[in-house]
Amino acid sequence: MRGVLLALLFACAAPAVAGEVVFYRCTDAQGALTVQNMPCPKGMQQTRKVMQAVQAPTPVAPVVPVSLPASAPAAEPAKLYPAPAEAPAAKAAAAPEPPVAAPEPKPLPPLFECRPRGGEAYLSETAEPPSRCVAMQVTGLDGNPRTAAGDACEVMRDTCTAVPEAQHCAVWRKRVLDAEGAWRFAASSRAEELKREYQRLQALFDASDCAAQNP
Repeated sequence: MRGVLLALLFACAAPAVAGEVVFYRCTDAQGALTVQNMPCPKGMQQTRKVMQAVQAPTPVAPVVPVSLPASAPAAEPAKLYPAPAEAPAAKAAAAPEPPVAAPEPKPLPPLFECRPRGGEAYLSETAEPPSRCVAMQVTGLDGNPRTAAGDACEVMRDTCTAVPEAQHCAVWRKRVLDAEGAWRFAASSRAEELKREYQRLQALFDASDCAAQNP
């Protein structure tokens, strides 16, 4: 009961603004206790207590719900991420890539017509082809070949002359055709070797400025 009386007194004594609140504790002759916010009546034992009042909280206005008309469109939900930037119109249609320039044609290596002693002429890419040793007839001291005691050879070097510039492409074209024929009609033992040589000569000719000329 005492607690209820205190709570009621606090509720009644609380001012609207901060300040001091005075409470009186009154005890009568029979020992009954009363707590109030005014002085005790005469004949009662009185105890006075001053307390700091608590400021009343500011009332909060109630939230009134607002209903939208039935015809009003629903609000678009907020986007949590930025919209992607639109691609420029120039990027929509990819620009055509520039044509790849053809490699510059390369001049063919010079050719030389070489003539061995007592043999047929041939073409070479060097003016000094390797020398070769031609076997010689060896005889004994008496001039008899059957009594010969050793072997001998003669070192021979072919004489080569450069192909004229005006005939350079034509001679190169004939050289490629001759190499193809030698490969296609070669014996099986040499076919692979002659094929590689033909492919090398054909690749050189196709990448040269002679390939665009009429035969």
